[in-house]
Amino acid sequence: MSGPVVSGPDRSGPATGGGAVGAFGPLREQLAQAAREFGGDAVSAVLTSMVDDVDRALREELEIFPVCHHSPASALAMVRRLRDKQPKVIYLELCEDLQPLLTELRNCRLPVAVQAFATHLDGFPKEWAPLSVVAPITEASAEYQAIAYALETPGVELVLVDRSTDHVFQWAEKEDTPEGEHAHPQGEEAGLHGDALGVEIGDLRPRFAELEEHLLHHGKVRHWSEWWDQYVEQPLSGADHDTYRQVMTLIGSLFRRLSRDPARLAADEDRERYMWTRMREHLAATGADPADCLYVCGAFHAASDVEQFGVRSSAPFAISPRTGTTWLYGLIPSSHSAIEAQFGLASGSVSIAAATWAKAVKRDRLTPYRLAGQKSTGKAAARKPAPTPAAADPAPAADRLTGFLSRPPTLDALDEAELLGWCVDIVRLARRNGYLASTADAIAVFETSILLAGMRGRARPTPYDFQDAAVTCIEKDVVPGRRDVARLCEILLGSDRVGAVGYDALPPLARNVLDRLAPLGLDLEKRTIQRALLDLHADPELRPCSDLLWMLRYLLPPEAVRPIMGERRLGERSIQESWDLALGKHQRSLIELGYDGVTVEQVLEQRLRRRVWAPEATAAIALAAVEDAVLYLGSRRFADELGARAVELLSAERSADDAPEVLRRIRRLLAYYRASEPELPAWCEEFATAGYAHYCTLLPTAFVDDDTGVRQVGAMLGFLFSMESLALALGCDRAQLELAVRQSHPEAPAKVALLWAARTQLGLLSVAELRERCEELLGNPLVVPSFPQYIMGFVQAMEPVPALSGFVVEVISKAFGRLPDSVLLPWLPKLITTLRNEAAELMPALVREAGRTFPGSLAEVASWTPPWSPRPAPAAGAVSRPAVAPAGPAAELLSAHRTACDAVAVLLGCEPTWLVAGASPASPAALLLTAHPEPAQALAALLT
Repeated sequence: MSGPVVSGPDRSGPATGGGAVGAFGPLREQLAQAAREFGGDAVSAVLTSMVDDVDRALREELEIFPVCHHSPASALAMVRRLRDKQPKVIYLELCEDLQPLLTELRNCRLPVAVQAFATHLDGFPKEWAPLSVVAPITEASAEYQAIAYALETPGVELVLVDRSTDHVFQWAEKEDTPEGEHAHPQGEEAGLHGDALGVEIGDLRPRFAELEEHLLHHGKVRHWSEWWDQYVEQPLSGADHDTYRQVMTLIGSLFRRLSRDPARLAADEDRERYMWTRMREHLAATGADPADCLYVCGAFHAASDVEQFGVRSSAPFAISPRTGTTWLYGLIPSSHSAIEAQFGLASGSVSIAAATWAKAVKRDRLTPYRLAGQKSTGKAAARKPAPTPAAADPAPAADRLTGFLSRPPTLDALDEAELLGWCVDIVRLARRNGYLASTADAIAVFETSILLAGMRGRARPTPYDFQDAAVTCIEKDVVPGRRDVARLCEILLGSDRVGAVGYDALPPLARNVLDRLAPLGLDLEKRTIQRALLDLHADPELRPCSDLLWMLRYLLPPEAVRPIMGERRLGERSIQESWDLALGKHQRSLIELGYDGVTVEQVLEQRLRRRVWAPEATAAIALAAVEDAVLYLGSRRFADELGARAVELLSAERSADDAPEVLRRIRRLLAYYRASEPELPAWCEEFATAGYAHYCTLLPTAFVDDDTGVRQVGAMLGFLFSMESLALALGCDRAQLELAVRQSHPEAPAKVALLWAARTQLGLLSVAELRERCEELLGNPLVVPSFPQYIMGFVQAMEPVPALSGFVVEVISKAFGRLPDSVLLPWLPKLITTLRNEAAELMPALVREAGRTFPGSLAEVASWTPPWSPRPAPAAGAVSRPAVAPAGPAAELLSAHRTACDAVAVLLGCEPTWLVAGASPASPAALLLTAHPEPAQALAALLT
């Protein structure tokens, strides 16, 4: 998208005047001649266009400073240039709406990321929510040096000129692969940025896959980060300003010319138009002299050929307005591994870059720019007043590309002391992590590093050579611990530095959380896991801390706040609690929580309300929200509001899919309110009546619907039977339930058994009739294969009709006792899988009932008679011996004073009759005890 510019240099070819053009003329002709001889006119056009791009960038009145993100060479060149030029205005390629956050970097420990966050979207598709953009900043980056210089030097203005975060997503549809989208991060620290879209200065990487593969192959390196370090970082780390600018612009032009992604290139050109438009607007508004300004941008954008390029251009560019989306801004912690994962860099490359930066600063005796008071960065260097720039025009830049491209790179000499230190330290670190490393391994790593560097054409081993040598010599077949040798090398060379946001830069909610947890006496800003012990009985003042921790447990990831001892349930509070707290490690989650509100209570209320009023909300979700509101907020008003919403959702449901969850939660809530409140809330009564009518209406359809499982039908009956007394007291009609049961005609065996249980509960079917029906089923060979489904229905009936638990044990026992092995063995696996998959929560009740029914010891099995079997007739001798009235002091006392016994008999509704001594009893109770003496004997044994 090139074309003539109304005012500015000609982009169609070399200009005829100016020292810069004349300086690059020989190089242009030399490259064109070589390209025609070896590659033809197409290659010649590309090479000459690259030289034209460098020429155009250097001739621009506003100095362009090309950079690459997190490049030590760019940071070093930036420090030198800022000290030499002392610009008064710095234009920085960064989202313009992030500028107010930059002053908060003083309260942070780098690396951190500047974040824009939006949850309520207006103008974007709702499924995009939440939107998040991060821009990570490290100390070894040119952008941080420019920011620190501008904020710490009086009279210097910093202006961010890139598109806003709102425009990032407005233009997202134009980009097939938006910048910053790479593979999902691996590991805890790599996930600090979450799913945020990354924006960064200077994304320099070939967009031509064949070119990248060619460079890696002939450079004898494994990945792009290693190639960049060897062929760009090291040669440019000590280069002068003109050489640095020309080489970086040339690289940016090369990658731009060979880009095979038209959609992404078009989006980049729009960004360049945006930035030049903003810079011209600022120059016109402030009257600043372009000679006193510095434009810091990626090398890819420095080689731009859009018509808006240059401060003298008058080509218009219409900037679309922002959408109505409300953006929230803040700082979140970042890490080297998070930056690598976000931008597709090799593992350890940012850590190695940080180590290279620190070494170069010490070697060149540079004083980098730092923000005053920043954590772990030392004291800020003293700033001298900026000197008045000379009035004379700057001298034209000389051609430094010809010499740089024609001579081989200067190879650093072997630094034996540095390499020996690495080898000794990696062996020590490996031994700490379980490797059987020794001094011999250190020697082997030393020699192998030199050998690998020589094979790759380097006199001095790079950190990548050392890492390969260490993996080869130390790591054998297995990794004994969590870290492999490659990871240990990253820790040794630069470590995975993790940043932190200081207290003053945190949002109000995060500061409020730290203040309210201060009575615990822990440093919650540390990244280590800390144990908090709360004795709420001895220290009642810690109860607010406990309440806050439970709310954080609900809102934050499980690893951030984890209870070790203690629980919170309806109507129950722990006396002692123990917590593992890792708020410093999960600072990002706490910060993003602050985007939703000022206090934790406000955020929790908002989330519960949003959850209940969501389009996919159900009655079960609303009841869960009511329970959470009672547990964590203790607000009766808010719980009633959510309960009223639950009534609305239940009445609007057209299926019984959530009936088990609804039954479980409403039972728990009713038990809580009955134990703690003088009366039930109004919404509970409405829920009972609405649910009674609702499930009575759905019951006939649910019995015959194949999509409704037996578990759901059982839960519906459980709701109807357990809520029956409350619903009838509130005006419901029991005939409605009886009519619904009579209208139900299921065909599935499990539902048939469930219907029989419901009819038994309603008195429409006796237990004797139910037993006869089961006997018929067991006697029918055609029904036996499906009998597990009948058992499944009876097991599910234990929920609505708990009194049938003994009958269920009876049915299963009869099946095992009567069926032959040829039928039982194929049938048994099906029964077990059916019970496990569909009635796992009811099995404990079934097992308890079986434990009460069957004998407790093996010796009692031989004489045990099942309670459902007819008992054998008593022996003749036992029957002929009649029982006589009891004799003894107690009997004589009661017989002498019969008034008390007569009164008790009348009270119990019995006829007060007395046995004559020696006569046999004739009352039914006496006959029952005579026929079944075991309970009386057990009671006598217990009392004696």
